[in-house]
Amino acid sequence: MEHRKMMHAERLPYKDRELVIEGPIPADVLSRLTLHHDLDAFRRPLEQHKALIEISELEEGRIIAARDGETIVGYVTFHYPDELERWSEGGMKDLIELGAVEVADEYRSLGLGKRMIQTAFAGDQLENAIVYTTEYYWHWDLEATGLNVWEYRTMMENLMKAVGMVWFATDDPEICAHPANCLMVRIGREVPLSSVEQFDQVRFRQRFMY
Repeated sequence: MEHRKMMHAERLPYKDRELVIEGPIPADVLSRLTLHHDLDAFRRPLEQHKALIEISELEEGRIIAARDGETIVGYVTFHYPDELERWSEGGMKDLIELGAVEVADEYRSLGLGKRMIQTAFAGDQLENAIVYTTEYYWHWDLEATGLNVWEYRTMMENLMKAVGMVWFATDDPEICAHPANCLMVRIGREVPLSSVEQFDQVRFRQRFMY
């Protein structure tokens, strides 16, 4: 499979300067930037910065980031499913996970998450892939946002719908563990029917359900 990586960037006015939303960012550029100290939802910032560089070095990996000068204030990751998760079953080369989405506290409410995800899909570069994301309520920052579980779920759905991702059913136990959890998917227009059928088999282990 061809992993198309075409750099796109846009600028957003912010206070007396501009933020830059760009990607996919290559590893050598990422290594010269720093990660905002508030980006610690998954790991400590230094460790997360290293993880982003490692993802960008993968053939399929891509990092989209928002930066304030030389400081990354938000990012989105794309990569193959973790080999320990059911989504890696079958070794699909055209199944890509939209993984972490994180924005530093003081830069929230600027629409950076939406802008970064839209940048990732710009130029039809993911039209040959099935892109999915798994949303689990226990990963959500309910305290900082002041939203309840269902309000946060709606916010995440609207974020993903901005690039045409829609809710898909599955019998995955983790997603089924709570009604607010969900699987959202975008099937690119160049994806062959064989891949769609294989993805259906991954989504459901109980064949009678599809």
